[in-house]
Amino acid sequence: MPDISQRALELGTENAFVVLAEVNALIRGGKDIVSFCIGQPNFPTPVNIQDAGVAAIRGGKHGYTPSAGIDELRQAIAADIQRTRGIEVDPADVVVGAGAKPFIGYSVQSTTDFGAGHEVIYPNPGFPIYESQIRANGAVPVPIHLRESRNFNFDPNELADRITPKTRLLILNSPQNPTGGIIPRAELEAIAEILRRHEQIWVFADEIYGRLVYDGEFASIASLPGMLERTIIADGCSKTWAMTGWRLGFAANRKLAPYFTTWITNTESCASQISQWAAVEALNGPQHDAAMMRDSFHQRRDLIVGLLNQVPGVTCLSPGGAFYAWPNVTEACRMVGAADSETFRKRLLHEAGVAVLADIHFGPRVDGEGQHIRFSYAASNDAIENGIARMADFVERNTVKSAAAA
Repeated sequence: MPDISQRALELGTENAFVVLAEVNALIRGGKDIVSFCIGQPNFPTPVNIQDAGVAAIRGGKHGYTPSAGIDELRQAIAADIQRTRGIEVDPADVVVGAGAKPFIGYSVQSTTDFGAGHEVIYPNPGFPIYESQIRANGAVPVPIHLRESRNFNFDPNELADRITPKTRLLILNSPQNPTGGIIPRAELEAIAEILRRHEQIWVFADEIYGRLVYDGEFASIASLPGMLERTIIADGCSKTWAMTGWRLGFAANRKLAPYFTTWITNTESCASQISQWAAVEALNGPQHDAAMMRDSFHQRRDLIVGLLNQVPGVTCLSPGGAFYAWPNVTEACRMVGAADSETFRKRLLHEAGVAVLADIHFGPRVDGEGQHIRFSYAASNDAIENGIARMADFVERNTVKSAAAA
């Protein structure tokens, strides 16, 4: 048989989908599972957006579009960036893709050369596709650690220490997956000040959760002096408007837009025209459903954090945004005799019927930070209450057993 390329063999994955497949198999087998493993709103896409998609279908909008996207959507995105970030972006600087995720790869491909030793600094723990795309595209991954003591932010001094003449790209994610942490404006200003000393470094600003902020205000590094030209603003429709399956994302940067367009021509050709017209309505239409979903996530944030902090051996900071909780389960692992968070996760799934992800699904554990698991609270209140009750019962039952065995 012919060989598989080393690149394909080393390509990483997004374990949320791996665990989801495991969960679905258990459910098909009759197992009762409360799942918190996938970052997907449990709301339907707002009806006005659905109707726009149907109208596009009925109106014959079935064909290819320009690779960069339809003009109407690029104009709507540029206007939205102005509203939400206070940044002047020309529609020609905007490129539309089949989700925001492809722009991670396009950005690495457009700012680093394969095998040249160019380095990309990215957050750890972080969205696993960052490291996967860095490696797959022949660049060198350089993790910078998010710390619980800093509300899951990195120390800008550590960033300064990691920059070398080979550094070409810095990935920022705020609000963050998996921690829900937010990079405050003061920290962004410190980061920008460091970057101004290194003109060779681009910034990939993953702002997909930018409208889901509960504490303080969202800030984009692109809004700071001198940063717009070198920042790739990445966003999309999946989280704010519950459009995960529509696969519609976008990026904005004047210099890189033509190259992103060419990458899209080489890969997906263009985003679905139907989804693009639905996205025009998402951005330009009524926002009451998006506001309702955000308010629900805020309430769920408060609910799940309060409940998690009542579980024996668990502590959980209140995340400032997104829809993820990142509880510290170091003591709970000790109490139930689990070697680490991954063992804890597996036992929680099979013994308690609660599906979560472990910290190692988001990068190597940070020394001294203990053990963590991730909950996506894009789930109903009933699911949250049921799932955390099961987790508490699991810890209590197994702690008793451990004490008895001793």
